[in-house]
Amino acid sequence: MKTYYRYITAFLISIALGGCHSIEEWDNTAEGNFEACWKLVDEHYCFFAEKDVDWDEVHDRYKARLYPDMSSKVLFQVCSDMLSELKDGHVNLSAWFDTYYYTNWWSDYPQNYNERLVEQYYLGFDCQKLGGVKYAILPQNIGYISYPSFQYGLGESNLDAILSAFKTCTGIIIDVRDNGGGNLTYSENLASRFLTERTLAGYFVTKTGPGHDDFAKPDPYYYAPPAAPHLVWTKPVAVLTNRSTFSAANNFVAVMRYLPNAIIVGARTGGGSGMPINMELPCGWNMRMSALSLLDSRGCVTEGGIDPTEGCEVDLDPQQALLGRDTMIDFAIDKLNSL
Repeated sequence: MKTYYRYITAFLISIALGGCHSIEEWDNTAEGNFEACWKLVDEHYCFFAEKDVDWDEVHDRYKARLYPDMSSKVLFQVCSDMLSELKDGHVNLSAWFDTYYYTNWWSDYPQNYNERLVEQYYLGFDCQKLGGVKYAILPQNIGYISYPSFQYGLGESNLDAILSAFKTCTGIIIDVRDNGGGNLTYSENLASRFLTERTLAGYFVTKTGPGHDDFAKPDPYYYAPPAAPHLVWTKPVAVLTNRSTFSAANNFVAVMRYLPNAIIVGARTGGGSGMPINMELPCGWNMRMSALSLLDSRGCVTEGGIDPTEGCEVDLDPQQALLGRDTMIDFAIDKLNSL
């Protein structure tokens, strides 16, 4: 059984119990849906301290935009604008006619990734594929893995096949640029292949009540290497990141950055360390928000992103990209060859 199962179960139980406070009901009106949207966030959102937002002030400012007989689409815009104050990519609002996502967490930054550039000039359109994952040996005898989403799961035999193919390589690059997350278990499966012993991976922090500071004591969770005969990698590894490395991919980076044989190369990740829940407004709109926080193994919040290893921050140079060079991959290769 994987690490997250018992925490998810406990988390869902705590949500179902509502933090031991009464459950409020709202009318299916513009004001009722607005109040429900605000209140559900007020009681269940887990990052108020990190976002430094006065949620009461936000309530009053956006409530002033309500008026009698306003349309559903106008109300949706008001609620979306209010939710954008949280600056959280895990906060969404979905109606039958539209879906709100906060995008500025990545759109205000360089993309730092060009899939065609990698495919053409580094993989030569010739690589091995397992599900959505691509892997190859680069000419510098460095293994390269592109893991674009943790929606794709790799089984133990798949991971063995990849590591076996790289057995003569001097290092591995794991490219999680543009990996927007997915299943935490899949990121755990990959990270465990770089461990030699049971390792503290981080902490879960659950809410215990409706107050912004109502949290339980951080609860540690651990990763462990796979049992023999499955393979582990103990030689150097570089993890390539950009601002669109988010959620479960952000958590993967949070674990990898403290391993002695790993470096993080590229740009600051997009963060997204909250485990989201879904709740419904009276009108049937679905609202999603971060409600459980994951800390790294040193007890630090990574919601705002994770910086590269010191001395390993590098962007994709657009001029070099025109010449067929990915400066982030090149930097990682040079770093691995110097270790």
